[in-house]
Parts: sequence; structure tokens; C-alpha cells
Amino acid sequence: MPPLKNSSGSARRYTKAHAKSGLTATLPKIETWPNQYTGYDITIDVPEYTAICPKTGLPDFGTIRIQYMPDQACLELKSLKLYIHAYRNLGIFYENAVNRILQDVVKACRPQWATVTGEFTARGGLHSTIQAKFL
Repeated sequence: MPPLKNSSGSARRYTKAHAKSGLTATLPKIETWPNQYTGYDITIDVPEYTAICPKTGLPDFGTIRIQYMPDQACLELKSLKLYIHAYRNLGIFYENAVNRILQDVVKACRPQWATVTGEFTARGGLHSTIQAKFL
């Protein structure tokens, strides 16, 4: 199958640089506070997620849902908001963003389990939902 062409007729290819974009970016620290209870779940919805597609440079929009069972620490919401908003100008694919958020949440609060789901608005007629889990 021939490579896709852009409007000028040259080939459009995804590169390793596109694939790795945003994975090592420095983002604000997610702070925590000491948990006082056991055996309950927390769900946090962030309906204003935005980032930049590293290939096209176009904005991506979506909702990030973080679900977790805290162990010793809970996520502090203001720092989480600042962390998520730092993606606004970051070039990163949906899949990488969801997995990076999960990785950073787990690092911050070491939950018993966690799931991060990204529901992204339609682009080109396609709606994507990405889910990553820590068990």
C-alpha cells in the first residue's frame, strides 16, 4: 500500500519522534495528603483536557477520568488540576497521555489500584476512548 499523501503530494509518515513526543516532558508535581480511611474509591473527572497532536499540531480535546482506591495518600486536587492543565501546550498522542497520567498518579499516591480513562472528542469522524490500568 502506498504511503498517505498530504495536500502538497509528499508522503506523510509518523516518526519515532512523534511516537515519543511528550513522554519525558517535565510536568508539575502531583501533591498528596494523608488518607484517613480504607476501602473506598475516588473518581475525578477532568472535562477540560487539552493537548496538541505531535504530528499535525492541531489541538486535542477530551475528558480524563481518574479512578483509584487510595492507600496511604490521596491526590490533592489543585495540584492535579495544574498537572493536567500543563498538557495544554504539550505535543502528545492520546494513548501516551493516558498512560503518562496513570504513571504519574501511581507514582504520586501509590494507590491500591487505579484506572485512567481518556474520552477524546471526535476528529476526522473518529471518537477515541483510551483506558490504562494499574492493578
